[in-house]
Amino acid sequence: MSDLGIYLHLGFKHIISWGAWDHILFVLVLTLRYQWSDWKKLLVLITAFTIGHSVTLALSTLNWLDFPSAIIELLIPITILLTAISNFWVKSFHFKSKYPLIYFLALFFGLIHGLGFSAYLKSLLGMEESILGPLFTFNIGLELGQLLIVGGILIISFIFVSLIKVKRVLYLQIGSGLAIALALNMVLDRILPIIK
Repeated sequence: MSDLGIYLHLGFKHIISWGAWDHILFVLVLTLRYQWSDWKKLLVLITAFTIGHSVTLALSTLNWLDFPSAIIELLIPITILLTAISNFWVKSFHFKSKYPLIYFLALFFGLIHGLGFSAYLKSLLGMEESILGPLFTFNIGLELGQLLIVGGILIISFIFVSLIKVKRVLYLQIGSGLAIALALNMVLDRILPIIK
């Protein structure tokens, strides 16, 4: 496997690993409100998140942007919390707005998640002469893993909503409620070292 192939694999493995479960949880709360039939809107949403995290992943990895990792690690569950709370406002699944608020949240929160990804990538780069190739292929690996996660969430949603016939609003609220509980726990765990 070439060096670039290694970074592609590492990006993919990073996003689907237990160590990135906070990022997985964020993708979950973004995706929960959608079904297969909403694929175009979901594609725009995931693209907004991708653009956001790609920008800060690049800027931080190139050392053009630097934030304390403890602050970023605290902000990540806050993004989960806010996105999950926004899911409780969804009462109708006829998404008529061309640019709903969730797209902008995904873009903005993607900026924060990119900073989280960059800490991991920086630890891998070591003495690489050029980081552009590894940065690009690592990001592609992240995206492939993210698409796998989105596909898995859509399958689970299909099972509950279409086969088991759980009301879509109830499904969204239960999933978002669980995410809120997990995110609050993460916030508490991550804020204690900062305030001490």
